[in-house]
Amino acid sequence: MLMNVKKKITISDVAEKAGVSKSTVSQYINQRYKYMSSETKERIERVINELNFRPNDNARNLKVKKTKVVGILVANILHTLSTEIIQIVEDRLQHNGMKAFVCNSADDPEKEKEYIDLLIAKQVDGIIIFPVGNDYTVYNYLINYSIPIVFVDRLVDGITTDSVLLDNHAASFLAVSTLAEKGHENIAFFTLPIDFPVTPRIERIDGYKKAMAACQLKLREELIFSISKDKIQDALQNCLHFNKPPTAIIAGNDLVLLQILKYLKKNNVSVPEKMAVIGIDNVLYADLYEPSITTIAQPIQQMGLKAAELLLDRIKNESQHPFITYRFAPEIVERNSI
Repeated sequence: MLMNVKKKITISDVAEKAGVSKSTVSQYINQRYKYMSSETKERIERVINELNFRPNDNARNLKVKKTKVVGILVANILHTLSTEIIQIVEDRLQHNGMKAFVCNSADDPEKEKEYIDLLIAKQVDGIIIFPVGNDYTVYNYLINYSIPIVFVDRLVDGITTDSVLLDNHAASFLAVSTLAEKGHENIAFFTLPIDFPVTPRIERIDGYKKAMAACQLKLREELIFSISKDKIQDALQNCLHFNKPPTAIIAGNDLVLLQILKYLKKNNVSVPEKMAVIGIDNVLYADLYEPSITTIAQPIQQMGLKAAELLLDRIKNESQHPFITYRFAPEIVERNSI
């Protein structure tokens, strides 16, 4: 005769009946109510009693033990800033007996969500994130899980956490004012798309516009390009045939600069005689290119150390002090391209 074996009630069953996520049920089980409404707590408690759910030790101790592993989730590992900060953070973590788990979102919000789920499953003690999208619910998921996070290079509307980034307005002002001092009036600005509100792209465009006004230069909207990497060279070709073509270009980041230099070299446009160039973000090849390229450098060492310091403080001390956004001053590295 077959015995009627009663199905074991799981945390997924509770979450489904209560209409909440498994992470929210875990928060309730571990008595972490900071971001939980009283109505949600009452509903979860009612379902637990109805189903006679008994959490096992794994669920109860989901984040009690430290794993000594930190996630580093970068928007695009091709950026010089990303690779250098990864190295700095990883070194600092190692000195503190911790390891890093590095993930590359490749500028894909869906891929970023998948990696966030993976890092939660790995029970990392904290995450340093170069955010891709602007959907606060994705990052709020981590907050609900009580996982400390630090944003680098970008901010997200609706999320308040420790953040480390460049003073992007100051970076654009340095570039524009330097070119203006050299006598340039028609200055083009190239950056990647702003379909997603990526902080440095938006702020650098805004800084460019304000700097043009401050330098009493006419702002020409047709000289502002926010386009994908594969369209940069065509756009540059077109703008060089304007009635008043630009005599100088500001590249909004390292990937944009590379496309601009490829075009100028391929088409024998002499730098700086025919076109002056400044890149925001220092790059390893700036000294090697002929002529060497003037860049606006970020203090990457300071930024990486600050990001690691902030996360370690939140992990080790469970610090409750207010979240702060740290902005670092840029520095111009003048070479031979202006």
